[in-house]
Parts: sequence; C-alpha cells; structure tokens
Amino acid sequence: MDWAAMGAMLERYARVAAPMYREVAEWLGRWVPEPGVVVDVGSGPGAVSFSLAESFPKARIVAADPEQALLERARDRAAAEGLTDRFDTVRAALPDDIDDVPEADLLWLCKSLHHVGDQGAALSALAGRLAPGGAIALLEGGLSARYLPRDIGFGRPGLLSRLEAADEEWFAGMRDGLDGSRSATEDWPALLAAAGLRHVATRSFLLDLPAPLSEDARAHVVTEFTRRREMQAECLAPDDVATFDRLLDPDDPQSLYRRPDLFVLTAQTVYVAVKDA
Repeated sequence: MDWAAMGAMLERYARVAAPMYREVAEWLGRWVPEPGVVVDVGSGPGAVSFSLAESFPKARIVAADPEQALLERARDRAAAEGLTDRFDTVRAALPDDIDDVPEADLLWLCKSLHHVGDQGAALSALAGRLAPGGAIALLEGGLSARYLPRDIGFGRPGLLSRLEAADEEWFAGMRDGLDGSRSATEDWPALLAAAGLRHVATRSFLLDLPAPLSEDARAHVVTEFTRRREMQAECLAPDDVATFDRLLDPDDPQSLYRRPDLFVLTAQTVYVAVKDA
C-alpha cells in the first residue's frame, strides 16, 4: 500500500466517522479519565489523533507512524489548528522500532495492528511503553461496511456480499506478504493477555449514516469503491467489474455520484486492556 498517497482519504474517513470516534473516546474515559499522554499508534496523518485531542483536552497527543509524509501532514494540521503546544509526532514502526514512543497512559491502535507481521510481538512491545495503570485500546474487526441495498437496480444482486469474500482473499494475501508474518488466532483478548495486560472490556460501536449522505460521506464512498475496484478487479467476476464501472461513472444516473439511496452502515469493535499498577 502507498500509505503516503492515502492521507487525504484517511482524513476524510475520520471526519465521516467522527461521531463514532467521539463515542469510543467517551467510553475509554472509564479507564483513563484524564490521561496525561495519549499515543495514536499507526496514526497515519493523525486523522483520529485530532479527535482524541478534542476528547482529552488536557492530554499530550502523540501521533506515531512509520510514514514520514503522513506525519508531516499531521504536524501541518496541528499548526493550523493551534495545537502544537500539546501535539507531537514520532516516527515508529512496530514491533521493534518504537524506542522514541513515550510512556503513555493510553495507547490507541485503530486498524493498524493487522498491518504488522507479528501482532503478538507488537502488543508485547507496546505493553512496555504503557504506564502502570494505563490502557491499550485496540480497534480491530467488527462488521464490514454496507453502502447500498442488496439489489441496486442493475447487475446481480448481492454485490457487496461478493466483495466481502474478495476482501477476505485480499486480506489473507496481504497478511502473508508482511515481513515476519506469523499466523495468529484473532482472539484479541487472549493476545492482549499474552502481552502481560488485563483485558477489561470489549464493545462494538455503530456508524450509521442514513441516506441522503453528506458531500463528505459520499466522497468517502466513491473513494472507497474506486480503491477496491483497483484492488479486487482480478478477484471479481466480469459482470461485477462492469457493475463497479457503472457505479463509478459520474455520468451514469445510477452511479455513486448521484444515487439518493447511498448510506454508510458499519460496526467497529474495540478491545481494552490495562497494565496493572
């Protein structure tokens, strides 16, 4: 993946999903009501980091990511929003290159752990950067997003179900291709416990944006379909590829650009584990 090129897309999705992230942060306040340091691990351009800064106004926020170009976007935004006094960036890659990650009261990992070959080793390394009494919040899994009815009026019904199957194939190939990739049962509470942490809670959060969508949300869906069309073309049947192309044709009255029935519905699961004092 060319993460540096995905900065704008990640920022847009954070805006679209802001209500969900605010709800997550409010819930995390049960274990870290006033964190001094919050580290967004695998932050990308800091899209969610700024939501955390809003939810924890007294905290120092640190965006940690291996991609320098994305960290530069985060620093530019922090300067534009007047947050440089409590916003820092650290170039860090899991599991080994995290020496500059500060000790944190809250470590937030939002769909970043599955891009690390050895997820168990990454969690163990991060546990060492957690302050006693601090918490790790791990967002992984949940339910795939839905955007359209089962029958969209053309093509074979059930396009998104078939796309989810293609996603599973792509995801497995992505994981196999990571440096140091190790297979692990995705029992996140067990993996957190193996890292020396105590799992305390799991909760799923709903993002429900009904039709008609905002301009930002519609642009997010178009970008997501464009990206997945590029990724999955070889895995989909020719008629499904043709359906994708029609959905992405801005001149087609039934495209994503014009459809009045476009929506966003997904659920994201967060696991919380604490480091006993």
